[in-house]
Amino acid sequence: MDKDWNSAYAVADTPWDKGSAAPPLAEYLKAHRIEGSVLVPGCGSGHDAQVLLNQGAQVKGIDIAPLAVEKAHALYPALSGHVFEGDFLKTPTTENGSYDWIVEHTCLCAIDPSKRTEYATTTHRLLTRGGRFFAIFFREVSHDREDHPPYPINEAEIETLFGERFELLESYTPKMTYPERPQGAEEVRVYRKL
Repeated sequence: MDKDWNSAYAVADTPWDKGSAAPPLAEYLKAHRIEGSVLVPGCGSGHDAQVLLNQGAQVKGIDIAPLAVEKAHALYPALSGHVFEGDFLKTPTTENGSYDWIVEHTCLCAIDPSKRTEYATTTHRLLTRGGRFFAIFFREVSHDREDHPPYPINEAEIETLFGERFELLESYTPKMTYPERPQGAEEVRVYRKL
């Protein structure tokens, strides 16, 4: 059963929201630009979307929880025209090929693993030809339960999901992480759509 994300926001049970953009994303942006049209799926309170907007990207963030969208608009008024309620996996086909970048952080690990193939297919169809997929993958998580998110992902599954339809451009363990996340628990990968 899928988690009720809106209820989590209603009672402020949002341990994934650390109050700032993902450190691995901030680290990447020190050396690279993410430009053009950028989609941030599962954008939550909008921290990552705001950082991308600040550096000039044409950002669209979506989140399945209406209260997350409200929080993003309240925290970052500039996002009011950029963050919307929506289910990434149900993004309309009218948006196929619309995005130069998709920036992944805490969306893939939040959905049921049975939907990961659908996630990879959606990512592929929404990117422009040659579009980039920036992902912070959770290789390890701090709990040992398999019945609720975040769900970790291993090397073999990453390759199965993205290896054939994308070219891997970069892969590394980020130096910058949230203090609560042990070094090595996350992996950054940058792919180009084939």
